[in-house]
Amino acid sequence: MPFTTQEQFAAALRDSALPVPDGIASWNAARPLRRFGIYRNNVISGLVGAVASRFPVTERLVGEEFFSGMAYQFICLHPPRSPLLLAYGDDFADFVESFEPALEIGYLADVIRLEAARGKAYHAADAAPLAADRLATLREEQLASLVFIRHPSASVIRSAHPAVTIWAMNAGQMPFAPIEDWRGEDALVIRPEMIVEVHRLPPGGAQFLDALFSGASFAAAAGEALAAAPEFDLSANLAAALQAGVFTDLSTGDDDE
Repeated sequence: MPFTTQEQFAAALRDSALPVPDGIASWNAARPLRRFGIYRNNVISGLVGAVASRFPVTERLVGEEFFSGMAYQFICLHPPRSPLLLAYGDDFADFVESFEPALEIGYLADVIRLEAARGKAYHAADAAPLAADRLATLREEQLASLVFIRHPSASVIRSAHPAVTIWAMNAGQMPFAPIEDWRGEDALVIRPEMIVEVHRLPPGGAQFLDALFSGASFAAAAGEALAAAPEFDLSANLAAALQAGVFTDLSTGDDDE
């Protein structure tokens, strides 16, 4: 199939107003309108279903009809670039953030980011979490320069909305209740073993982990967290991260000696 025909074919799949592409024929029709229409509907329906399977909480929040329309618009603008659909929809949150009919649902894009992070964590490489007792073998003067190696499944999602609570209530993780304290929430998404876990982070926790994930030293990451949240508890956050399995290894200034 010539490249121009491929482009026409792909465009016609996303836009029902476009004609059947040149060069497409069947044994009983030079322009198989009905057959192409069925194929187009099946492709779109399959892609909408693929997006819905990645974002079930989002679909529950807005309803099936609204979600299908939103997903269809996303598919038209951002068709898959690979036959493997595991990662399709990674940019769905960015699309929804500027999707006019959803603008009033300010938290929706962050819930989508949380769901996307859960999917990535599920398919991430397996790795054994760092044993907490490794720290007990270090000298006190080594602690400040420690660099932690992130678990492949670990990521931090930050939101100006209570996105973690909204997700949890609609995912069956906690009972429905009015959200009296409407404030931002940050989440750690991690799969230390078989189950993907979502942990709500305390103040400064997201800054601490983000800094460590970017390769900052333990002391530098603690400084960033304290600058963002003076109430940041370094010991509690480190203990919680180790318990959650956020790291796989660590290095010190002595490693290269």
